[in-house]
Amino acid sequence: GEVYQTTGNIIGSGIFISPKGVLEHAGSVGLSLIVWVCGGGICTLGSMCYAELGVTIPKSGGDYSYVTEIFGGLVGFLLLWSAVLIMYPTTLAVIALTFSNYVLQPAFQDCLPPYIATRLLATICILFLTWVNCSSVRWATRIQDVFTVGKLLALALIIVVGLIQIGRGHYDALQPSVAFEFHQEPSVGQIALAFLQASFAYSGWNFLNYVTEEVVDPRKNLPRAIYISIPLVTLVYTMTNIAYFSSMTPEELLASNAVAVTFGEKLLGMFSWVMPISVALSTFGGINGYLFTSSRLCFSGAREGHLPYLLAMIHLKNCTPIPALLVCVSTALPILFTLKMHNLINYVSFINYLSYGVTIAGLLYLRKKRPNLPRPIKVNLLIPVTYMVFWAVLLCFSLYSEPVVCGLGMVIMLTGVPVYFLGVRCKEKPKWIYRLVERVTYMGQKLCYVVFPQEDPSETSPLTASKAID
Repeated sequence: GEVYQTTGNIIGSGIFISPKGVLEHAGSVGLSLIVWVCGGGICTLGSMCYAELGVTIPKSGGDYSYVTEIFGGLVGFLLLWSAVLIMYPTTLAVIALTFSNYVLQPAFQDCLPPYIATRLLATICILFLTWVNCSSVRWATRIQDVFTVGKLLALALIIVVGLIQIGRGHYDALQPSVAFEFHQEPSVGQIALAFLQASFAYSGWNFLNYVTEEVVDPRKNLPRAIYISIPLVTLVYTMTNIAYFSSMTPEELLASNAVAVTFGEKLLGMFSWVMPISVALSTFGGINGYLFTSSRLCFSGAREGHLPYLLAMIHLKNCTPIPALLVCVSTALPILFTLKMHNLINYVSFINYLSYGVTIAGLLYLRKKRPNLPRPIKVNLLIPVTYMVFWAVLLCFSLYSEPVVCGLGMVIMLTGVPVYFLGVRCKEKPKWIYRLVERVTYMGQKLCYVVFPQEDPSETSPLTASKAID
């Protein structure tokens, strides 16, 4: 079950978005395939570190819970702040734009779909799925199960057709002499950005750490899920990219706005319509999954007192976290209309890697500070150290190559510092602030028809949504 969950969570719409960005920054087919394989290896190292943290600090909430426990409130709050303001909304925006690109591309075969059309369709999709998540937990989980089939069908079709093409001798772009012809001179900075693009497709590898309390026998099942699922995902992603290059030149892939659609048009003939439909189903399910997960993180934040308690409330009848969902959507929609998708991926992947690095630094700190703490899983010290070296090189060169995009993410993250000290740490606030918060909470309760799931708000469980399913 854990293997299926992890594999399903990692394999998302990223594989239909990232190949273009990876190839663009890597500069050649051969180097882009190496980036895909190494990206999976780096995720394996990170997952092994997270497995140790997951059983040492058996709390749901992932990075946020571990960092709060190890480094204290401020660092934990900054991670939560960046997740709520950057990671989840930006990822939602990217997946929604992919959905609209794949739906509209067949209607605009000779040109890119209009800017406003893709944004409007993406907005409608996000709003519709927010309504579904607000209406019923059961509907939301059913959509997730059904639409997972879409992405697996699309990838299986791409890989099988690609292998048939290679069997027929169509592998010119994959021959070593051609594969390492660079369309731009490779630099460490560009390769770092290629890794950021690939990491967007691999995001989700730490999914089980958000639900550690629900995992049966995590000591045995967490490592098993990692050792099976991540190599499997790496194989699928690498084979998908090889399949793309069996029928498309690097120039054609870079010119395409919807890679799988272009692939389908070239190879599937009258059945080319299968491709945009499969990817649209995949991305639709992806948006739904991110809406569900982000509300869970808000529950964890509200339990720690880092977010307003209104976000830990659920609908009186439907048991859905409406305020948390509305916050996520209200931050995602403005992002849709700001940056290009390529920049959005660099932006969110940079912040993602920043939080992974801080969490794994926490593992090293905990080893030194509390060496006698019971650790049912204990990884070799070389694994977190290797990850941290890679992490430092990647972030430094990404920041050097894309200072504005990556720097913007850091600035937004650091705006959480005054918010933490004024909003969370400072206990002696003016009375009018308490009255205002009370009034907003009361109005939010009346508008959304929500209440605390338990009598004591400080005991609000981050797993309320999943309990509601049961």
